[in-house]
Amino acid sequence: METVFIGFGSNVGDRVDFCDRAVTLLSLLPHSQVVGVSLLYETEPVNDHAQPGDGWFLNGVVQLETDVTPKSLLAILREIERSLGRNEENRSGPRTIDLDILFYGQRIINEPDLVVPHPRMHQRRFVLMPLSDLDPLFLHPSLRRTCSQLLAEVGMQPEVRLLFPQPSTRYGSRPACSPPPGL
Repeated sequence: METVFIGFGSNVGDRVDFCDRAVTLLSLLPHSQVVGVSLLYETEPVNDHAQPGDGWFLNGVVQLETDVTPKSLLAILREIERSLGRNEENRSGPRTIDLDILFYGQRIINEPDLVVPHPRMHQRRFVLMPLSDLDPLFLHPSLRRTCSQLLAEVGMQPEVRLLFPQPSTRYGSRPACSPPPGL
């Protein structure tokens, strides 16, 4: 079993529902177990190589233990995106759901259709914040820095803010609020 981190985001329609459904579908993968889901963050759209539209994203990260191969996992993620209405003809445009393999254990994969670790994640606060929620000490296999170190090094733009209040979910793996002292 490998520890895999999958980033997810949505900026179209009922963003909370699309994110919730994506995580629910990931929890159903055979030979896999969702062991953590970050908090949700609202993120200003990034217009680097894409044109995602003006709608703010909801972003988060899922931590998965799996023995599904990286190529098979990528195919499953693309199928989940399609099933949730992702526009395949305009992948860089606004999206109901976006799923990216951020890390697959400590593997470094550089193939035409799959690059892991995700090549731009160390530049993206909206990925590093939820990733640090789950495992701030996870070591990036090629940059040799932890998620919390990468987060400290990334700039403050675009704006990323914690979604408050956090929505309730079907999968229940987000951290719960602590009870008040004395209870």
